[in-house]
Amino acid sequence: MRASEDELRRLMISGLDGVAGDHATLLRLLVPLLRGFYRRRANGAEDDIEDLVQETLIAVHVRRATYDRDRVFTAWLFAIARYKMIDHFRRTRRLEPIENFEDVLIVEGFEDESGARMDIDDMLETLPDKQAQMIRATRIDGLSIAEAARAARIGESDVKISVHRGLKALAARFQGGGR
Repeated sequence: MRASEDELRRLMISGLDGVAGDHATLLRLLVPLLRGFYRRRANGAEDDIEDLVQETLIAVHVRRATYDRDRVFTAWLFAIARYKMIDHFRRTRRLEPIENFEDVLIVEGFEDESGARMDIDDMLETLPDKQAQMIRATRIDGLSIAEAARAARIGESDVKISVHRGLKALAARFQGGGR
């Protein structure tokens, strides 16, 4: 059974409200979802994938209080999953290239065990408002291009252009190409 975003979010919120059975159900439903996520990205042995799934489930359980009930659950989940994957590659000394800068933005927005954190809000404040809003909507809040366009009452191509230009500007700053 593949659960929808709405069902996963409902289970997460119910678990936060103290319904242990719903929290356990959520964790069970996340296993195949996370396995698929890691198989598409990790290119590793099955043991590595299972380790990553378990680490992510533990992180979801331990960090569940950080989930914002008004946000998309899967965006929160996959940000944790990406971070766990990078941590795993660093530990095993298999550094995988990150294809898109937006993956760095999403992952770096979450605190790791050492407490190091890049402040995404500060980075986004350096951009024009529309670019920052569209990056936040599509890359952090998990909205689709169409959903972000409807919410902002602009065209989908305007959203795509704003995200592209904003990420390009952030990439230049992040890589030392500007301030």
